Amino acid sequence: MKFKYSTIILSGALLLSVTSCKKNLEDINKNPNSSETAQPDYLLTGVTKNIADTYWGTSNNMDASLLFVQNWSKIQYTDPDRYIYTVASFQELWTTAYTKGVINLNQIIKLGDAQSNPNYKGVALVLRSWVFSLLTDAYGDVPYKQAANIKENLTPVYDKQKDVYFAILDDLKSAQASLNVAGPAIAGDIIYNNKIINWKKFANSLRLRIALRIADRESEKAKQVIADIQAEGSGYISDNSEIAQLIYSTSPNQNPISNLFDTRDDYRISKTIVDKLFALNDPRLPIYASPTKDATPATYVGLPNGLLVGDASAYGLTKISKPGTYFIAPSAPAVIISYAEVLFDRAEAAARGFTTEDQADLYKQAITASLKQYGITDAAVVNNYLAQPAVQYDAANYKKSIGDQKWLALFGQGLEAFAEWRRLDYPQLTPAVAGTLGGKIPVRFLYPGTEQSLNGANYKAAVASQGADVLTTKLWFDVN
Repeated sequence: MKFKYSTIILSGALLLSVTSCKKNLEDINKNPNSSETAQPDYLLTGVTKNIADTYWGTSNNMDASLLFVQNWSKIQYTDPDRYIYTVASFQELWTTAYTKGVINLNQIIKLGDAQSNPNYKGVALVLRSWVFSLLTDAYGDVPYKQAANIKENLTPVYDKQKDVYFAILDDLKSAQASLNVAGPAIAGDIIYNNKIINWKKFANSLRLRIALRIADRESEKAKQVIADIQAEGSGYISDNSEIAQLIYSTSPNQNPISNLFDTRDDYRISKTIVDKLFALNDPRLPIYASPTKDATPATYVGLPNGLLVGDASAYGLTKISKPGTYFIAPSAPAVIISYAEVLFDRAEAAARGFTTEDQADLYKQAITASLKQYGITDAAVVNNYLAQPAVQYDAANYKKSIGDQKWLALFGQGLEAFAEWRRLDYPQLTPAVAGTLGGKIPVRFLYPGTEQSLNGANYKAAVASQGADVLTTKLWFDVN
């Protein structure tokens, strides 16, 4: 798939970092040779690529959430694996989400209205909802109502996490109403190639995800959202061919992980997940992990998380497995929502009594879908895996069954795996060996330092409401 770019994509770089006065900011440094009217298809391509790169990239995925949930580990420069961060460590997600994400998606929404094309509006609302969910999942309270409107709010107020989730659900309901299979065509869609029916399923799948995110706090609201989805009738992502993902290409449009492994050698697969895959005789092991460069008795060897630099180096770069070649290939996809995740979510909704579906059967379907996602289609292999006592569904402890298997299925999706691990409390992970948080694992990102210096009053109000701006402060949705 080829990506389109345009110099007319809105920068928005001033959104949360402007320090000068409000006087006519929009008139400064205009390029007289550039169009003043953005085209929605070019905007859509650019914003999708920018957000996917950040979501799947280094600072939020490889150097943070993938380490927290112990999918990956670090064999060199191990500070992040020991939970050592600065106020600049988590800047990228915040800045990109607002300045290259929300502000451009807002413009697509406006253009969709101006051009009488509600499908652009619907697609942009779905993507914007996903972006806001990434932000609030990671930081907690974040600017929502006043976000991305530089003319009105140079220093936006933070909304409480509950209110952000509720607003996202409202936006997704609006998106679903805007998306019309029989409506005007769109262009520039590098996720679903302009197929509106898939966007309707994506919207509902994201609604289901958010409904469960709030379920421990707002059970009735979650149940009502799921009932609304069922009544709407478009359904969920229903096959691996409908996974919401950005499939990358070759350089310079390769997967960010592939790009990093071209020049660096400091990441390995975590011992935690390798041990689990071995224990379950899981056929995904040779996909998730690469054989060690030097021959080893086990072929696949994981590295404990959070070692001191010297201790990590002593394991030997050639004796520990890198992530599998599937994940470091240039065209490897950045998965937003998989079919397997939707099935796990439907199983959980049934377990909570929100639906009357068969929770155990959906759980088996979810595992099967995850295996098939990685090319494991042999019926005997799948059935043998499902038959193991350690894989059997336990309705009395659905959070454990679903949490353990969803963690395996979400391999590589660091931000989503991090959110679900906090929500379900499974798998039960052991903190980093030489961790710096007193035997705890991080449960949120730090607010960027620029917020303290440029939006100080609202930053302080958010901290006073939510709790200390530290890695161990639990967020509203994280109940236990």
